[in-house]
Amino acid sequence: MFMKLRFNEKRATQAAARLLSMRDNRALNYMILIKLLYLVDRESLLRWGSPLTGDEYYSMEFGPVLSKTHDLITEMRPPEENNYWERYIQTRNFDVTLSAEPDYEELSDADDVLLREIFQKYQAYYDSTPFKLVDELHKILPEYKPVEKGQRIPLDYHDILVAGKKPIDEIRAIDSELNGLAWIQNFLRASC
Repeated sequence: MFMKLRFNEKRATQAAARLLSMRDNRALNYMILIKLLYLVDRESLLRWGSPLTGDEYYSMEFGPVLSKTHDLITEMRPPEENNYWERYIQTRNFDVTLSAEPDYEELSDADDVLLREIFQKYQAYYDSTPFKLVDELHKILPEYKPVEKGQRIPLDYHDILVAGKKPIDEIRAIDSELNGLAWIQNFLRASC
């Protein structure tokens, strides 16, 4: 059984903010932002054996998503619940914008390079309907599992590593390292 990593809201927020800033703070459809963040997290896992955000992955009707990041974008929170995401990112209707620039201390230089690569690779989709990007990702992401409307199926790191054609020994090593990291994170959270 794979233990879950701790979601890092600061890293997710700073990654989203970096993508939005690359767009000169022009609004971006929330579904496109969610897809870009999934692609960044996925590529981080495949390149370095560690996801960027620690978020949970799910296949949903319109493709794979980062679950907690999806909720940050789409769920209303009570005003008294001051979260990091809402200090920097606003969602209006179906568009997401940067309301303030964070300091990006959670992102490494390698993270920035990866964010720029993903941003540039998919920029042809930003001003069109988000369903063009959704359709494209359904074709190129072998870990995606089609689901009915309103349903979701969990994806785990192993699914992505297999889909990314990593050698089995490397997959086992990454699985073991991520399980160990999740165990430490859970232990530290319980002892605080």
